[in-house]
Amino acid sequence: MSNLPSRRQRETRALRLVQVGGGAAVVSVVGLVLGIAGVIGYGLFIIALIIAVACGLLFRRTVN
Repeated sequence: MSNLPSRRQRETRALRLVQVGGGAAVVSVVGLVLGIAGVIGYGLFIIALIIAVACGLLFRRTVN
């Protein structure tokens, strides 16, 4: 038997990565707007952006 995940497991992982990455992208946009407005610092924007990019890269690796 192969050590590869099943199709269903890959679909589930891809769905979770899209959900987390999309949520992080929304948080990063809101954090950027609030950072420009001076309400909060840019830390939230940077952390959310890193998470969104990581999820995007992992998603690409999952579906290829």
